[in-house]
Amino acid sequence: MTPPRVNITVRGRPLGSPISVWLNFRLVPFLAAHLVKLLAYTLRVRYEGLEAVQELVLSDRRFILTFWHRRLVMMPLAYPFHRKQRGVAILASDSKDGERSTATWKWFGIHAVRGTATEDGAKALVRMIRAVKDGWDFGITPDGPKGPRQELKPGVIALAKKTGAAIVPVCVAYDRAWHLKTWDAMPIPKPFARCVVRFGEPMEVPTKADETDWNPKVEAVLNEMEAWAEGMNRV
Repeated sequence: MTPPRVNITVRGRPLGSPISVWLNFRLVPFLAAHLVKLLAYTLRVRYEGLEAVQELVLSDRRFILTFWHRRLVMMPLAYPFHRKQRGVAILASDSKDGERSTATWKWFGIHAVRGTATEDGAKALVRMIRAVKDGWDFGITPDGPKGPRQELKPGVIALAKKTGAAIVPVCVAYDRAWHLKTWDAMPIPKPFARCVVRFGEPMEVPTKADETDWNPKVEAVLNEMEAWAEGMNRV
Protein backbone atom coordinates (compact mmCIF):
# COMPACT_ATOMS: atom_id res chain seq x y z
CA MET A 1 0.00 0.00 0.00
CA THR A 2 1.39 3.40 -0.99
CA PRO A 3 1.56 5.83 1.96
CA PRO A 4 -0.49 9.01 1.50
CA ARG A 5 1.43 12.05 0.32
CA VAL A 6 2.60 14.51 2.92
CA ASN A 7 1.27 17.97 2.16
CA ILE A 8 3.93 20.62 1.82
CA THR A 9 2.92 23.94 3.31
CA VAL A 10 2.27 26.77 0.88
CA ARG A 11 4.96 29.40 1.02
CA GLY A 12 3.88 32.85 2.16
CA ARG A 13 6.63 34.72 0.30
CA PRO A 14 8.00 34.62 -3.25
CA LEU A 15 11.12 32.64 -4.08
CA GLY A 16 12.30 35.11 -6.71
CA SER A 17 11.91 35.64 -10.43
CA PRO A 18 10.87 32.71 -12.65
CA ILE A 19 14.46 32.35 -13.90
CA SER A 20 15.82 32.43 -10.33
CA VAL A 21 13.27 29.84 -9.22
CA TRP A 22 14.15 27.55 -12.14
CA LEU A 23 17.88 27.90 -11.50
CA ASN A 24 17.97 27.65 -7.69
CA PHE A 25 15.03 25.36 -6.96
CA ARG A 26 14.85 23.18 -10.09
CA LEU A 27 18.21 22.97 -11.89
CA VAL A 28 20.57 23.09 -8.89
CA PRO A 29 18.64 20.41 -6.91
CA PHE A 30 18.46 18.21 -10.02
CA LEU A 31 22.21 18.44 -10.61
CA ALA A 32 23.09 17.98 -6.93
CA ALA A 33 20.84 14.92 -6.53
CA HIS A 34 22.11 13.21 -9.65
CA LEU A 35 25.73 13.94 -8.75
CA VAL A 36 25.16 12.23 -5.38
CA LYS A 37 23.45 9.32 -7.14
CA LEU A 38 26.37 8.96 -9.53
CA LEU A 39 28.87 9.04 -6.68
CA ALA A 40 26.80 6.50 -4.70
CA TYR A 41 26.82 4.18 -7.72
CA THR A 42 30.63 3.95 -7.50
CA LEU A 43 30.70 3.03 -3.81
CA ARG A 44 31.22 -0.49 -2.49
CA VAL A 45 28.33 -0.61 -0.02
CA ARG A 46 27.91 -3.05 2.86
CA TYR A 47 25.13 -3.11 5.50
CA GLU A 48 25.50 -3.98 9.16
CA GLY A 49 22.57 -4.52 11.50
CA LEU A 50 19.96 -4.28 8.73
CA GLU A 51 18.16 -7.42 9.90
CA ALA A 52 16.56 -5.71 12.91
CA VAL A 53 15.24 -2.91 10.70
CA GLN A 54 13.89 -5.41 8.19
CA GLU A 55 11.96 -7.01 11.05
CA LEU A 56 10.27 -3.66 11.67
CA VAL A 57 9.40 -3.42 7.99
CA LEU A 58 8.01 -6.98 7.87
CA SER A 59 5.85 -6.30 10.93
CA ASP A 60 4.63 -3.01 9.39
CA ARG A 61 6.15 -0.96 12.20
CA ARG A 62 7.18 2.65 11.62
CA PHE A 63 10.64 3.81 12.67
CA ILE A 64 12.66 6.99 13.05
CA LEU A 65 16.08 6.90 11.40
CA THR A 66 18.26 9.06 13.66
CA PHE A 67 21.73 10.25 12.63
CA TRP A 68 24.11 13.16 13.02
CA HIS A 69 23.84 15.89 10.40
CA ARG A 70 27.39 15.31 9.10
CA ARG A 71 26.33 11.88 7.81
CA LEU A 72 23.50 13.30 5.70
CA VAL A 73 24.88 13.23 2.16
CA MET A 74 24.68 9.46 1.54
CA MET A 75 21.87 8.75 3.97
CA PRO A 76 19.45 7.68 1.19
CA LEU A 77 21.48 4.45 1.22
CA ALA A 78 20.09 3.82 4.71
CA TYR A 79 16.57 3.37 3.35
CA PRO A 80 16.85 0.44 0.90
CA PHE A 81 13.18 -0.46 1.12
CA HIS A 82 10.52 -0.62 -1.58
CA ARG A 83 9.23 2.95 -1.91
CA LYS A 84 5.82 1.88 -3.28
CA GLN A 85 5.02 0.02 -0.08
CA ARG A 86 6.32 2.59 2.42
CA GLY A 87 8.26 5.83 2.36
CA VAL A 88 10.44 8.13 4.43
CA ALA A 89 9.90 11.80 5.24
CA ILE A 90 12.11 14.52 6.70
CA LEU A 91 11.58 17.91 8.29
CA ALA A 92 12.56 20.85 6.08
CA SER A 93 12.32 24.52 7.04
CA ASP A 94 10.16 27.09 5.26
CA SER A 95 13.28 29.03 4.29
CA LYS A 96 14.83 29.15 0.83
CA ASP A 97 17.44 26.65 2.00
CA GLY A 98 14.58 24.38 3.07
CA GLU A 99 12.92 24.79 -0.30
CA ARG A 100 16.15 23.85 -2.06
CA SER A 101 16.65 20.87 0.26
CA THR A 102 13.07 19.69 -0.37
CA ALA A 103 13.57 19.90 -4.14
CA THR A 104 16.83 17.94 -3.88
CA TRP A 105 15.60 15.08 -1.69
CA LYS A 106 12.53 14.71 -3.90
CA TRP A 107 14.79 13.04 -6.48
CA PHE A 108 15.49 10.28 -3.94
CA GLY A 109 11.80 9.70 -3.24
CA ILE A 110 12.14 11.43 0.14
CA HIS A 111 9.25 13.68 1.10
CA ALA A 112 9.41 16.85 3.18
CA VAL A 113 7.27 17.94 6.09
CA ARG A 114 7.72 21.69 6.26
CA GLY A 115 8.49 23.41 9.54
CA THR A 116 11.37 24.64 11.66
CA ALA A 117 12.00 22.76 14.88
CA THR A 118 14.18 25.54 16.31
CA GLU A 119 11.66 28.34 15.71
CA ASP A 120 8.33 26.64 16.33
CA GLY A 121 9.03 23.23 17.76
CA ALA A 122 5.45 22.45 18.76
CA LYS A 123 4.03 22.95 15.26
CA ALA A 124 6.89 21.04 13.67
CA LEU A 125 6.40 18.14 16.10
CA VAL A 126 2.66 17.99 15.32
CA ARG A 127 3.42 17.77 11.60
CA MET A 128 5.99 15.02 12.15
CA ILE A 129 3.59 13.05 14.34
CA ARG A 130 0.90 13.34 11.67
CA ALA A 131 3.32 12.10 8.99
CA VAL A 132 4.29 9.00 11.00
CA LYS A 133 0.67 8.22 11.83
CA ASP A 134 -0.16 8.60 8.13
CA GLY A 135 2.25 5.79 7.34
CA TRP A 136 5.66 7.40 6.86
CA ASP A 137 8.95 6.46 8.42
CA PHE A 138 10.91 9.53 9.45
CA GLY A 139 14.51 10.70 9.18
CA ILE A 140 15.91 13.13 11.75
CA THR A 141 19.25 14.87 12.26
CA PRO A 142 18.93 15.80 15.96
CA ASP A 143 21.90 18.19 15.88
CA GLY A 144 20.83 19.91 12.64
CA PRO A 145 20.59 22.09 10.80
CA LYS A 146 23.31 24.24 12.41
CA GLY A 147 24.52 22.47 15.54
CA PRO A 148 25.96 22.34 18.10
CA ARG A 149 27.66 19.36 16.54
CA GLN A 150 26.71 15.96 17.97
CA GLU A 151 24.40 17.35 20.65
CA LEU A 152 20.90 15.89 20.71
CA LYS A 153 18.16 18.51 20.46
CA PRO A 154 14.57 17.85 21.58
CA GLY A 155 12.22 16.16 19.15
CA VAL A 156 13.33 12.58 18.57
CA ILE A 157 12.15 11.20 21.91
CA ALA A 158 8.89 13.16 21.77
CA LEU A 159 8.14 11.84 18.27
CA ALA A 160 8.82 8.25 19.36
CA LYS A 161 6.65 8.62 22.47
CA LYS A 162 3.71 10.09 20.59
CA THR A 163 3.73 7.64 17.68
CA GLY A 164 5.13 4.37 19.05
CA ALA A 165 7.73 4.37 16.28
CA ALA A 166 11.08 2.81 17.15
CA ILE A 167 14.22 4.97 17.09
CA VAL A 168 16.82 3.43 14.76
CA PRO A 169 20.30 4.97 15.13
CA VAL A 170 22.24 4.84 11.86
CA CYS A 171 25.60 5.96 10.53
CA VAL A 172 27.08 5.90 7.02
CA ALA A 173 30.88 5.66 7.00
CA TYR A 174 33.58 5.62 4.32
CA ASP A 175 37.17 4.47 4.24
CA ARG A 176 38.17 7.44 2.03
CA ALA A 177 36.50 10.84 2.13
CA TRP A 178 36.89 14.57 1.74
CA HIS A 179 35.68 16.84 4.55
CA LEU A 180 33.78 20.03 3.82
CA LYS A 181 34.63 23.24 5.68
CA THR A 182 31.20 23.36 7.31
CA TRP A 183 30.19 23.60 10.96
CA ASP A 184 30.07 19.80 11.18
CA ALA A 185 32.97 18.98 8.79
CA MET A 186 30.66 16.85 6.65
CA PRO A 187 32.50 13.93 4.96
CA ILE A 188 31.98 13.31 1.25
CA PRO A 189 33.08 9.86 0.08
CA LYS A 190 35.67 9.64 -2.64
CA PRO A 191 34.70 7.69 -5.76
CA PHE A 192 34.96 3.92 -5.36
CA ALA A 193 35.37 4.19 -1.58
CA ARG A 194 34.23 1.40 0.70
CA CYS A 195 30.98 2.42 2.38
CA VAL A 196 29.38 0.81 5.43
CA VAL A 197 25.82 1.58 6.52
CA ARG A 198 25.58 0.57 10.18
CA PHE A 199 22.26 0.38 12.04
CA GLY A 200 22.04 0.34 15.82
CA GLU A 201 19.51 -1.73 17.72
CA PRO A 202 16.00 -0.24 17.46
CA MET A 203 15.11 1.65 20.64
CA GLU A 204 11.57 1.37 21.98
CA VAL A 205 10.60 4.49 23.95
CA PRO A 206 7.78 4.10 26.52
CA THR A 207 4.93 6.61 26.27
CA LYS A 208 5.78 7.98 29.73
CA ALA A 209 9.53 8.10 29.15
CA ASP A 210 11.49 11.04 30.57
CA GLU A 211 13.38 12.86 27.81
CA THR A 212 16.12 13.86 30.24
CA ASP A 213 16.85 10.16 30.71
CA TRP A 214 16.51 9.12 27.08
CA ASN A 215 18.33 11.97 25.34
CA PRO A 216 21.74 10.95 26.76
CA LYS A 217 21.11 7.32 25.78
CA VAL A 218 20.44 8.15 22.14
CA GLU A 219 23.25 10.69 22.02
CA ALA A 220 25.71 8.17 23.44
CA VAL A 221 24.79 5.54 20.83
CA LEU A 222 25.14 8.05 17.98
CA ASN A 223 28.51 9.24 19.31
CA GLU A 224 29.78 5.67 19.58
CA MET A 225 28.79 5.12 15.96
CA GLU A 226 30.46 8.39 14.97
CA ALA A 227 33.71 7.34 16.64
CA TRP A 228 33.57 4.05 14.73
CA ALA A 229 32.96 5.92 11.45
CA GLU A 230 35.88 8.28 12.04
CA GLY A 231 38.12 5.29 12.76
CA MET A 232 37.12 3.75 9.44
CA ASN A 233 38.11 6.85 7.44
CA ARG A 234 41.84 6.47 6.85
CA VAL A 235 42.33 9.36 4.41
